[in-house]
Amino acid sequence: MTQELDQQAQHALLYQMLLIRRFEEKSAELYTLGKIRGFLHLYIGEEAVAVGALNALDKQDRIVATYREHGHALVRGIPAGAVMAEMYGKANGCARGRGGSMHLFSREHHFYGGHAIVGGGLPVAVGLALADKMQNRPHLTASFFGDGATAEGEFHESLNLAALWKLPLLFLCENNLYAMGTFLSRYESDTDVCHKAAGYGIPAEQVDGMDVGAVRDAVQRAAKHVRDEHGPYFIELRTYRFRAHSMYDAEAYRDKAEVERFKQRDPIALFVASLREAARLSDGDLAALEARVAAEVARAVEEAEAGPWEATEDLTKDVYTESA
Repeated sequence: MTQELDQQAQHALLYQMLLIRRFEEKSAELYTLGKIRGFLHLYIGEEAVAVGALNALDKQDRIVATYREHGHALVRGIPAGAVMAEMYGKANGCARGRGGSMHLFSREHHFYGGHAIVGGGLPVAVGLALADKMQNRPHLTASFFGDGATAEGEFHESLNLAALWKLPLLFLCENNLYAMGTFLSRYESDTDVCHKAAGYGIPAEQVDGMDVGAVRDAVQRAAKHVRDEHGPYFIELRTYRFRAHSMYDAEAYRDKAEVERFKQRDPIALFVASLREAARLSDGDLAALEARVAAEVARAVEEAEAGPWEATEDLTKDVYTESA
């Protein structure tokens, strides 16, 4: 749990969770106004996973995420303004406006996507981990993916190669119970997806993904296993998204009662309650954190609004090579 952290560190975790929540809420609002276009997948409800996991890793570790990656990017340290500008398609975005919501990227922060294809980041993570091992670099690669990705061929190929080559790779399955609109038990005979790792001799565990402390502790243990050169590790993080799969999703596959039931375990509310119980969070503290978050989100929107569009003559730049 997070009891060993001092109050300042605990408030930092809460700040990050609140930043993700308010950033995503503002993104939904901007999408309805036509400011953000294309697909938009919100992370509301899953904040404890990104915050707990990334705070257990080193800044030099490589991160590979899915198309629901705004929260990971923010916690990783990519400025909120650069993330928002990217979703606007502006040239001051973290991928120069060329990636959008699903393809956030920052080499500076060792953040290698944002991948729109389900399971598409897994082979990339294998390549990054293999490169580090071959060059004797002391880093690990953390690959985030959803439960739906575990039914894809590249998932099995990636686990097999990671185990075969004993790669410094941490598999983090964000199991929110729905592969897009299909409930877990409708496409998996064994709904404990961490069991899949056993077929490749990879140690695995299942963790409450709504508990930021439990996530952080589990990832710390797993990271030590990987850094001690014992090979890859697999964690299934049980979580739940409170919003639809994407802004285009009519969400006809689940009823409101189910969503409300899961909202009773809102990860932010649970963490706030635990801090209050430990007398480590006052009303004033929470208000101050919310005010800081509101200011950062407002600045992000200002940067996106003021950002330049890419020049028309540069639209094919980096698409084709120049002839000699």
